[in-house]
Formats: sequence, C-alpha cells, structure tokens
Amino acid sequence: MDIATSPALYKRDFPAAFRAIRKLLANGDDTTQVFLIMRALNGPSAPKNYARLLTTTSGRRLAYLRVELTERFSDPAFIASFAAGTLGAAYRSFLEQTGYSAAGLATISNLNSEPLVEDPYAWFGRRTRDIHDIWHVLTGYKANENMGEAALVAFSYAQTGALGWAFIAVATALQSLRKTGNTAYFRAVVEGYRHGRKAKWLMAEDYETLLHEPLEAARARLGILEPAVYHAASKAAQCQPQGAASQSLSSD
Repeated sequence: MDIATSPALYKRDFPAAFRAIRKLLANGDDTTQVFLIMRALNGPSAPKNYARLLTTTSGRRLAYLRVELTERFSDPAFIASFAAGTLGAAYRSFLEQTGYSAAGLATISNLNSEPLVEDPYAWFGRRTRDIHDIWHVLTGYKANENMGEAALVAFSYAQTGALGWAFIAVATALQSLRKTGNTAYFRAVVEGYRHGRKAKWLMAEDYETLLHEPLEAARARLGILEPAVYHAASKAAQCQPQGAASQSLSSD
C-alpha cells in the first residue's frame, strides 16, 4: 500500500473527536478542542490535498520552497509592508483588533509541545493552520464570533474535505438549532459550505503574494462571494436584547 494513504498513519479516532466536541460545545472558546478534533479526524486529507497541491504549478513551487508561514506572519516588518486597501492591510487590522497572532495559534495547536516535524504532510498541515485567519479576512466571517467561526469551518471543509471541519460545523449548527429554535446559525453554516465549494481552491495560493493584492480584487479573482446570509444573521443577533443575543451565540 502507498505510504501516503496508509490507514496506519492516518487512522481516524472518533472517540477522541466525540470527547473533544462535547467540551467544545460546552465552551466555544476552548480552541484546544478544535485542534484535538483536527488531529483525530483530518489525517487522510493531508496526503490527498498535498497531492492536489503538486498538480498545480504554483503548488509545486510552494512545496519546493516549503516556507513556514508562522515565521513570515510573525515578522513585524512583513506585516507592516502592506499598502492600504490590500488583503495584507486588512489582515494587519484583524490582528490589531483581535489580538490574535500566527505564533499564538501555532502554540495552541502544538498540543504536546512537539518539535517541528520536517515532513511534507506536517508542513502542509501547518500551512493550513496558518492561513486560517487570512480566510477569515477574505470571507468576511468574524473570528471572534462563534457563528462566524462555524461558517468558516464549513467553508474550510468544502475547500479541504477534512472531516474535522465538517464534524465541528454540523455539531455546532445542530446545537444552536436545538437550543434556540432559530435556523439563522444553521443557514449561515450552510452558506459557508456552499461558498467554499464555489470558490477557487485556496490551498495553492502563494499567500506572501496574495496579501499584497487589493482585498476586493482578490475576492473577485478567487470567487469568494459576499456572505449575505451570515451578515444578516449576525446583525440580527447583535440587535437582540443582551440576554437573548448571549444565549444564541453561547449555544453555538
């Protein structure tokens, strides 16, 4: 059997995923559980997506260079280099407003404080992690809002086929529907999946170059649609009385 598809290397661990999703549903801010779910379920997608990367000219170049994006996105000079109106400038604002960082995300994801693994699939996994917040900026799904995170998770599943993303999207959408009786969250998640299917495959993009593109031009080139359903649902949640809004978002 090809080592790239060996089930011994990429076996899914559903019990671990269910333990983690229960904790995540109880506390939507427990990011560690997200990475436990990714580790439990996403294994088979790594060789498949890496192989797809190698079918593109840009992807073969990226795989050859194997840049660690955590390092690039943690370089203050690089982050400061983006002109106004570019995706990079919007990403810079995102970092300033949220307090998030590429290095912080990398630290959270390294569950056992393991050394960096020099392996093409491990590199591809790190790259997928590092561009997650850029996808927030590209798609318009807010990172500091459970509904926005769930919609991007669904978008990510459509882009990567990684089962962990689908597991989180479905579980959070169903819990919101059960607790609130409101379909807005569920519809926003479905929209995220549909938009991920329609968009160009984003894994083969050179993000060091993409960040210098004008934001709206990048969205148009990549086929990223306006998330109208999500925006309407998010606005409606913000207009609810404080208690109701907190209930609908904390149940995500």
